[in-house]
Amino acid sequence: MIGKLIVATILTGIITGFFITFYEILIIVTTLFIFMGDPLKTIPTLPIWYLYLVPTVAIFFVNYLSSKDNNIREYGVNEIAESIAENRMILTVKTLFLKVLASVLSLSSGFTVGTEGPSAGIGAMIAYHMHRLFHLPTLLIKMMISVGASAGVAAIFVSPLTGISFAIENIAYQFIKQYVTYLILASVIAFAITANYLDAITFSHNVGRTMNNEYIISNLFFIPFITAFIYFYLFLKKKLLHFIDRGIFKTCHKYRNHIFALIGGSVIGTILILEPQAAFSGKEIVVTLMNQENHISIFLIFTIILLRIIGTTVAIYSNAVGGLFLPLMSIGALIGYGFGELMTQYLFVVEPFYFAAIGSSIFMGVIMKLPLTAVVLSLETTFDYNIVIASGISVVLVEYFSNYFFTIQKNYVNRADKIKKTPMQLK
Repeated sequence: MIGKLIVATILTGIITGFFITFYEILIIVTTLFIFMGDPLKTIPTLPIWYLYLVPTVAIFFVNYLSSKDNNIREYGVNEIAESIAENRMILTVKTLFLKVLASVLSLSSGFTVGTEGPSAGIGAMIAYHMHRLFHLPTLLIKMMISVGASAGVAAIFVSPLTGISFAIENIAYQFIKQYVTYLILASVIAFAITANYLDAITFSHNVGRTMNNEYIISNLFFIPFITAFIYFYLFLKKKLLHFIDRGIFKTCHKYRNHIFALIGGSVIGTILILEPQAAFSGKEIVVTLMNQENHISIFLIFTIILLRIIGTTVAIYSNAVGGLFLPLMSIGALIGYGFGELMTQYLFVVEPFYFAAIGSSIFMGVIMKLPLTAVVLSLETTFDYNIVIASGISVVLVEYFSNYFFTIQKNYVNRADKIKKTPMQLK
């Protein structure tokens, strides 16, 4: 049985690696096709009506696909595994391709969602079919799905340790000791494949083990600064949009998805017109800010922050298919870079790209409740102790402060807040 498990794990890593490479390339090609070239260059030349039409039509089609198969929007590794084990869910090959199609449409049309959620889902589905192919025991479904999710995240980030830590933080801890070797095997194989085709998020300014106390001191100022933005993000998602959703649900709940699709298409279209850099997944923003040596206008930075926060929260309610890992990283990188610029102008000189790297890990780690993954990600992308130490301390303290006013639910981070039907609506 162990031999079967090893072969199934190796095949999961290989197939996931190639499938994720195809998925990422398909997003790039579709984006170039829709916007007739590099969107950052062509968007200013395209008609305004077209920029509104593209995301609106795309999200309506995504919602149509979701109505045909609800499983294409499911990302929770634990939830998927438990549903399959209890015979409440079956992941078909059709679901796999519909998930890829819906995600590609969401991402290539400008919605501010990431690639890691679908990538984890793709890996999980591939692992599930390996489990069935090799007739492995039902007891191993959860482990195999975690292996696939780990491989998917490792592949899309071209980062094996990030994939492993992501899976560990998303599965029951009793499985770690017994099955972590299989997570490592699948993640490393998937990473080895995508490393030949995709670009990783890298930090070119690392100083390794050299410690700079100025950055540790300035990080004390950064903790309340980024906490304030997390409050704003959570307020917008959990209070304002939830309030609007409740109003829509009460009056015309049958058309809730259509109304939010229109809102989502309109918001993303407006963002494309105002500032194209504030749309899409945000990977380029993270890489650029982490390695940016020329100073960027503070006004531009905070404009993009505002637009990305609005775009990301609206994308969730519009049912765009994609993760939040990258969009949250991009918001955090922007906040960190903006903080560094403010520090340089008004207190003492620091390099903004350092805080872009720290902010990207903290914002994602707190919102998604993945503190270990946040620290591992900061280590694997920067290899800089200044950033790793600051990220490790900050992600814990910021999460603690954020919990004073908000309850961050890990299970529903990729979904709109649930609206409960009243007895009258159930009739």
